[in-house]
Amino acid sequence: MPPILLAVDKIYPKGLMWFRRDLRVEDNAALYHALRSCRQLLCVFVFDRQILDPLPRADRRVEFIRESLVALDAELQAFGGGLIVRHALAVEEIPALAHGLEVQAVFANRDDEPDALARDAQVLGALANVGVSFHTYKDTSVFDRDEVLTKTGQPYTVFTPYKRAWLAKLDDFYLKPYPVRAYADALAPPPAAHRAPVPSLAEIGFEKTNLSELEIPPGSAGAAALFEDFFQRIDRYDSARNFPAVRGPSYLGVHLRFGTISVRQLAGVAHQLSLQGNPGAATWLGELIWRDFYFQILAHFPHVHSNGESKSFRPEYDRIQWHHGKHADQLFAAWCEGRTGYPLVDAAMRQINQSGYMHNRLRMVVASFLCKDLGLDWRRGERYFALHLNDFELASNNGGWQWASSSGCDAQPYFRIFNPVTQSERFDPEGKFIRRYLPELAGLANGAIHAPWTASPVELEAAGIELGKTYPMPIVDHAEAREKTLQRYGVARAKALQK
Repeated sequence: MPPILLAVDKIYPKGLMWFRRDLRVEDNAALYHALRSCRQLLCVFVFDRQILDPLPRADRRVEFIRESLVALDAELQAFGGGLIVRHALAVEEIPALAHGLEVQAVFANRDDEPDALARDAQVLGALANVGVSFHTYKDTSVFDRDEVLTKTGQPYTVFTPYKRAWLAKLDDFYLKPYPVRAYADALAPPPAAHRAPVPSLAEIGFEKTNLSELEIPPGSAGAAALFEDFFQRIDRYDSARNFPAVRGPSYLGVHLRFGTISVRQLAGVAHQLSLQGNPGAATWLGELIWRDFYFQILAHFPHVHSNGESKSFRPEYDRIQWHHGKHADQLFAAWCEGRTGYPLVDAAMRQINQSGYMHNRLRMVVASFLCKDLGLDWRRGERYFALHLNDFELASNNGGWQWASSSGCDAQPYFRIFNPVTQSERFDPEGKFIRRYLPELAGLANGAIHAPWTASPVELEAAGIELGKTYPMPIVDHAEAREKTLQRYGVARAKALQK
């Protein structure tokens, strides 16, 4: 609950605001509390080497963060402050910086991902050793942790009742923005020894990507522009969101991930419009609620991802015998590279590889295909998405993959298996999306582009396609794979019932 109306417990002469996944000034919970609690406030962001060092040197997310930091620094300077930026291990740098700057308190917004919790625990201890307080606040979700529970005080594991309780609890108080500007006078510029421009990508060991060519404007201004565009078409979201060739989604995922826009602002607008009978806004609000739902699942059931390893929410599905070995690796490589022979799957994989984005409907299609057509462990796909998605969030990614693989809470039934051809015919009927990412199939008629192997030799020749050379044959027969999947899941469930 945001205690906006509560009195400040203590005033510190000097504090430090630690930005993480909240790269904005407006409606920022920790920044608001820090400003109210400190006579003088300095601000810092750490390019945390513990996170960055394992990443590929060309990572769109790092470039997005870097460009958003430039915008954030400019915003803070406009209020008389500025941003200290470091490239170091945050667990070492934050305590050292707090000590060196002689601050009495550090403020940050909470991050409930396991590695972040471990980092913050270390920072808390190190700060305590030098007599510095550490305060964290809710900012990435509307409700988190224990705020939405059943009547018996238990966490929800089924989405629909969680959504009902979430909506019943929601009121203007939880959506009220934090009035940061009213207290911005406490912002102070970095001391001369710490004053420097935001480092370039090269200075932190990274390379430029194709981010500037994509429709992903960074920073708060970029988020505001995308939201304004989406606001003009939000009433059509419920009908347009499933068609990848249509501009239906909000495209705000990466901005939510890095906090360049407030989730309270988005939920507030969606809630108000839904109360007015706007079906698109109501559907989109439901997507934001799903995000909160997966956050609280991760918080209450940490076994779904701990010590760097994901496990099924429903343990019986960890007994599934997935394919392993050389052939499985070849299947996985074909899936990753968009060479499965199923055009919608391949186009979706090329989309993520080229842009770091994948349409939500397609995330479900390719996830189902990996697990239930290829018989590969869903965790392989989860890791691939974690590496490539611009908007990767551990809780949502884990929850989404467990939903698709039927191993999670409130997941689709194991016998529900997406047919990649019928999904293609239904949601990309004219093949526009496929043609964009698979230009080698552009010459096929709409009726054949969803399953090129069904086209006649004359059609293939006219389109300049030689199956097996210019475009692959299907690497698996969907009907046969479906039967094998039903057997695979059935055996796992039967073994679980015997115990």
